[in-house]
Amino acid sequence: MEGPPRLNAGHTLLFFKPYGVLSQFTPEPGSRWGYLAEHITVPEVYAAGRLDADSEGLLLLTANGRLQQRLTDPGFGHWRRYWVQVEGKASANPAALDQLRDGVMVQGRATLPARARALPNDEVAAAQLPERDPPIRHRLNLPTSWIEIDLREGRNRQVRRMTAAVGLPTLRLIRTAIDLMDGRPPLSLTGLRPGQWRWCDPAEHSRLDQLLRQRRSPGRGGREGGGKSGRAGGGG
Repeated sequence: MEGPPRLNAGHTLLFFKPYGVLSQFTPEPGSRWGYLAEHITVPEVYAAGRLDADSEGLLLLTANGRLQQRLTDPGFGHWRRYWVQVEGKASANPAALDQLRDGVMVQGRATLPARARALPNDEVAAAQLPERDPPIRHRLNLPTSWIEIDLREGRNRQVRRMTAAVGLPTLRLIRTAIDLMDGRPPLSLTGLRPGQWRWCDPAEHSRLDQLLRQRRSPGRGGREGGGKSGRAGGGG
């Protein structure tokens, strides 16, 4: 996709990160994973948060360093939504969903309360999710299902560790939305396919500008996390 001819510090884009792509612009020596520069040629934008290479979904990239810091500051605790395909039938295991909501032990620490629900088959079908390349590996005679999890923290591989802890191992993980917590719909993957990106529109830019004017609310937010970067906004 083509962007505007000039770039300024306010430019921010939304990217549907495919499976197999690192959340960075340079390759890892000896790694089989791809990297962002293979999909995005815009200079001087950086990911606000991260997704693991084997995760898919929404990644926000910006040239605004303050915005990048704001969105990854665990003190603000933005909700991030994930659709997760798991082994097992989540709707038949309400206790597991309750555990995800209440918090589970991950690497010796309890996760913060989350939102979790089993996704009905018709809702998943209506979303018309793209096929993953390569496809997930199905185990014979073992059902799979989808759950929706909203987190306000982003520890290393948190979603996978959480679902494994409650007996629903993750097969596929897609971040579908990032909530700006302004009472309006979250930023989402709507209109994007894997590997595609678009500039934020003027209304979204205005919302992001408003975000930078907000002060942290006492007692809100999550713990620091995010894997190698040590920042929130990971979890995938």
